[in-house]
Formats: sequence, C-alpha cells, structure tokens
Amino acid sequence: MSFKTILNVLGEHESAEDLETAMKLGGEVSAHLSALLVVMAPVPTGRYQTLSPSWLEVRERNLQQLSERIVKIRERLATAELSFDVDSIYAEVAGPAYDIGERAVYADLVVAGPGVFANDDLKSQVVSGGLFQAGRPVLFVPRDANATLRPKTILLAWDSRPSAAHAARDALEMMKLAQSVHVTMVDPVAASRVSGDEPGADIATYLARHGVNVSVETLPSAGRFVTDTLQRHALDINADMIVMGAYGHSKLLELILGGVTKSMLKEAKLPILMAH
Repeated sequence: MSFKTILNVLGEHESAEDLETAMKLGGEVSAHLSALLVVMAPVPTGRYQTLSPSWLEVRERNLQQLSERIVKIRERLATAELSFDVDSIYAEVAGPAYDIGERAVYADLVVAGPGVFANDDLKSQVVSGGLFQAGRPVLFVPRDANATLRPKTILLAWDSRPSAAHAARDALEMMKLAQSVHVTMVDPVAASRVSGDEPGADIATYLARHGVNVSVETLPSAGRFVTDTLQRHALDINADMIVMGAYGHSKLLELILGGVTKSMLKEAKLPILMAH
C-alpha cells in the first residue's frame, strides 16, 4: 500500500513532537497530512457535576485551549510543503476511539508519535479506532526512535496468522524499496496447518515475487519472551522498523493473559507498523 493520506493522532500534551514526526513522514512520501488533536475531558464524579458552574468553567477553559492549540498546529503545518487539514475531538462522554476510527477510514496510515505512545489511555483509543474499527495500519513511534517511511532494513515478525499477512500487505511498498527484509519467526512449528513444512517459505516466496530482497530467520526464544527476542534481533540487524500483525489472538484474550502485541505496545524501542 502506498501512503497518500496520513492521519496523525495528537494528544493534548507533547503534541509538538508528534506533529514534527508526522510532518517528516509525510514529507518523505509526499502524503496529505490530517492532524487530529484529541482531548479527553475529565470524567464527572458526581451525578450532577456536569451542571455545576465549576465544571462548566473547566469545560469552557478546555475548549478555549483546544482552539488555541488548533491555531498553532495550523500555523506550523502552513510552514511545511505539505497539503494538510486539521481537526479536533473533545471527548466528554465516551472515549474518542469511534471518532478516530471514522477519520481513519479515509487514511492509508495512522501515525501515533512518541507522546501518544507514552499515553496508555490514548494509545488504546488509537488501537480500537484505527486498527479494529477502521482496519488501517498504525505506525507507533516510541520516544527516541528514528521514524521513517523509507526504511532500509525491515523486520517482519511472522507467525502465519491473517493479521501478520495484513501487515505484510500494508507494508509491501516499503518492503519493495527496502535494502533487506528479514522474515523473522520465534519458535515456529513446522506443520502444514501452522507455519508450513518449511516455516517462512511461503511468505518469502510471496514477497520475492514482488521484488522484495527477503531472507528467512527462525529464532529460539530460549526461555525469553517473544517480544524480547524480536527486539534484540531487530537491534542486531540494525532494523529501522518492525512490521507485525496485531492481536493474532482475540483482543480480549490478550488483554487478560497478555501477548506479543500488548508487550510490544509497552516496551518497543523501534517504530512498529501494526495491522489487524
């Protein structure tokens, strides 16, 4: 997939860094940038608190600050050689996931920068809206990570599940331009209904037909978490990005028991492109 429209979700704090990250990415691929500033209103604690003068004052002040931030975002984007639009969400009753999903439908990629990545509540809303509701790939960028949509080296975390296949498809254009793509599996099961008789061979053949310079690497976990194994290998090969399927098991099961997606969303050191 080529990325011609990027939706950049911004939180109310540290939005400047996240915006700069998205502007850099948009410039790399000459994409239209849709900036979406999300403010999650304080949750009322009393039955009639939403009618109290103090609550209304806080609400009015928050909305005024939101308007001021929107002006600053527009001013910053106007200095870049990008087409852009700016919108906002003031989420009062429910979380902003539905609104994020509505806008993500019309984007090729959702970008969640360092500020959003560090905000567990907003990051969860991006997952629900972008990945699940809109079915769009999401690029999560941890702090101090060098994000690019022109990666030279990509680690494709492969487990033969549909979500991993969706991630590979969404990242195909990037992988075709990359110098190397490492299809990486941790403790794969060599069985026809799991990873195939030769784990990784099918996806490698598929990518090679598209002109991707691909190699297959199987790694033992050796008692470590899969997340740790993948991230160590990504650092060993000097990867610019990890591409992976999100929530290969049900989201509820992973939230309860934990899983690779949940761990990666907490501990990632490199940019991660996720798809479901």
